[in-house]
Amino acid sequence: MSDLIARALPSYGLAGDTPLILLNRSENETWAAGGLILRLHRQGYHTGSEIASELAWLTALQDLPGLHTTRPIPGAQGLVTEIDGRYLVAFAPLPGQELRPGDDLARWFAPLGEITARLHLHSRSWIAPEGFTRKRWDVETILGPQPHWGHWRQASGLDPRGEALLARATGELADRLTAYGTGPEVFGLIHADLRLANLMVDGDRLTAIDFDDCGFGWWAYDLAAALSFIETDPRLPELIAAWVEGYTRVAPLRPEDRAMIPALIFLRRVLLTAWLSTRADSDTAQALGGPAYTRGTLDLAERYLTDGLAAFLP
Repeated sequence: MSDLIARALPSYGLAGDTPLILLNRSENETWAAGGLILRLHRQGYHTGSEIASELAWLTALQDLPGLHTTRPIPGAQGLVTEIDGRYLVAFAPLPGQELRPGDDLARWFAPLGEITARLHLHSRSWIAPEGFTRKRWDVETILGPQPHWGHWRQASGLDPRGEALLARATGELADRLTAYGTGPEVFGLIHADLRLANLMVDGDRLTAIDFDDCGFGWWAYDLAAALSFIETDPRLPELIAAWVEGYTRVAPLRPEDRAMIPALIFLRRVLLTAWLSTRADSDTAQALGGPAYTRGTLDLAERYLTDGLAAFLP
């Protein structure tokens, strides 16, 4: 892939022999080159129109008061570069470092709630350009027979007993989410992946990056995504409460939306359990995936069936 990226560098005014540094291999590959951050998209996931739509929203978010995010950089072909059937986009670099599970997360979840609320307020009023298209994150595309990120039945280390447990739990989850609905009061254009690795900290400044999975989903799902891979952390109730406090400083959060937070956390965990198995080549899967993560998902499923994860309620 480095050879392919090297051939694309002149589109951004960089020499083809500019040093390349691979930063991350997850859903996509992220590279640093000549003062730019380059994202090489996974083949067969997003269309060119979907990527252009992501960048259209990201461009509209620039300079929004109270929100810091990454800035897309155009090349000779515009914001999306196509080379050998692959899509490449560029961003301005950011100072700081990503949040990590060992950090003082309680300090950051109230500001994250504020940022999320500002994103949602913008999304609710923004008039998207003609042709805007992004994926939906709903019952069918997460729990249905052909989900975007693979089916949870492919989870590493899942045995028949665990499969039966997850079938019961996800069945109840699907029924509850269907009843919750997808009307504009609960569902709209969201970031959908505000996990720790997509939050940059520099001093007191928190910046949201990587809108690659933005799409149409439940507003409160953005909190569930922020808790990715730390769903069993004992700090979770504290983090949820801090996020809700920050969010409600900026925008309202109805009691029925708060009540859905545990269900959406479980939904996200099931989604990630599938993703870790179907993206086994990613750095994230190699670091966090495997039977142990699946066992943690089964523990959450037991708790969801027992009391709906009531301990998570803010």
